[in-house]
Amino acid sequence: MDVPFFFSDELNQQTKTLLLDEAASRHAVQVLRMKEDEAVQLANGKGTIARAIITDAHKKKTEVTIENISYQPPATHSIGIAISLVKNAARFEWFLEKATEIGVTDIYPLLCHRTERQVFRLDRMKQILISAMLQSQQAWMPVLHTTASFTDSIKAFEKLEGNKMIAHCLETDKQQLTNQLINQSTNQLILIGPEGDFTTAEIQLALDNSYKPVALGNTRLRTETAGMVAATLLKMV
Repeated sequence: MDVPFFFSDELNQQTKTLLLDEAASRHAVQVLRMKEDEAVQLANGKGTIARAIITDAHKKKTEVTIENISYQPPATHSIGIAISLVKNAARFEWFLEKATEIGVTDIYPLLCHRTERQVFRLDRMKQILISAMLQSQQAWMPVLHTTASFTDSIKAFEKLEGNKMIAHCLETDKQQLTNQLINQSTNQLILIGPEGDFTTAEIQLALDNSYKPVALGNTRLRTETAGMVAATLLKMV
């Protein structure tokens, strides 16, 4: 059986022992029926992975002792998905899960003119990222940035270097998102609109700021599907 993976934001290169939080402890002891001297793997979502041994199998505060620690450097280039919130929270959660599994490095929730849902539960969203990171056994968790308006996001993204794109549904000149379009030696950022798409003013603002207009295929996709397709295409570069 694979050694179970757990998350700990307290893990660092100097850690010798630590306590799993209550949720992880309960899962280890009551669900997996783990006991003292059994091995677990730990990740902090920031590149550090450790192998540890359970020294006290407690259902609320399981203690583990670190055997060895390794560090996985971050990806050479970032993959950022700036995506509108959607009315159905479960669909946005699905996107977060799949984007994490694929290996997206940054997620920027957008509030666009046609965005119907204006808020989401940050604590729940972060837990989804953690679960997806552990399930896919990765060392790095995507950075979930603060929700911002489309206009404020465009301003904030000015400081980001790299390839910037906007995927929209208007019948204008666009290129399919393929390897030929993407500069493979730089960071990637793509804007994904809400149900109802970006407004013409939002699209023009992006174009005025040198974003490339792109298409994600020949069919109209839901917001969360478009985000997943974009993440997959960018990760494959």
